[in-house]
Amino acid sequence: MQTHNQTHNSNQLQVKLYEALVLLALHDEKGTTEGWYIEYTVAAAVLAELLMMNRVKVNADNKNKLEVIDAAPTGDLVMDEVLHKIATKKRPDTLKNWVMAIGHIPKLKHKVAEQLVVDGIIKSEEKKVLWVFTQKVYPEVNPEPERHLRHEMRRLILDKPLEIDAKVAILVALAKSAYLLKEVFSKDELKTHKERIDKIAKGEELGQITSEVVDAVQAAVMVAVMLPAMMAATTAATSSSSSSGC
Repeated sequence: MQTHNQTHNSNQLQVKLYEALVLLALHDEKGTTEGWYIEYTVAAAVLAELLMMNRVKVNADNKNKLEVIDAAPTGDLVMDEVLHKIATKKRPDTLKNWVMAIGHIPKLKHKVAEQLVVDGIIKSEEKKVLWVFTQKVYPEVNPEPERHLRHEMRRLILDKPLEIDAKVAILVALAKSAYLLKEVFSKDELKTHKERIDKIAKGEELGQITSEVVDAVQAAVMVAVMLPAMMAATTAATSSSSSSGC
């Protein structure tokens, strides 16, 4: 049966960037989500995919606004929903604002999870919480794609290969923003290789990547670096407005 993900060679990620983040965030047995700000990190990853596919670009001549290059459907439900939103917005907006807007798409995490269900990587279940509420959980049934992406992330940081996979670099940057690197590396590894992780996360180790994707990668990495500050500001604004409304 043909899945919505195409066949990849052995070194490429077997899932899309935003699917990889959801896989890392999902607890393998419990099927519940770990990490921080997953919706916004997933949003940044969807935009990274579209940037690297040359479907959208950041226009430096127009205040770094995100613009659509090709609005034709990709065949991926999540990416097509995002692409349609960007294409139909009357005024272009910045990458940062799009991350916030896409992060607020209802049930974004679940939409991504359902794609992974279709591909047979996880399964969808409902469990009772406090005997009253039901919660959708997604236990893993095919561990190979996640095992492979963890292997590639570890290889990038620990083995320091000369040739860097752009998607793996972005995945490390986004996983760092979502506090998911602890799912891939031990505390000692994170401490020992902090400088390497920081350089990758800031897009400083992308010299070997072909020039046509460098701008897209750096735009995506820029969002990854900004995410924690953006989320902190959003959280502060939310708590401030809720406290003033009491």
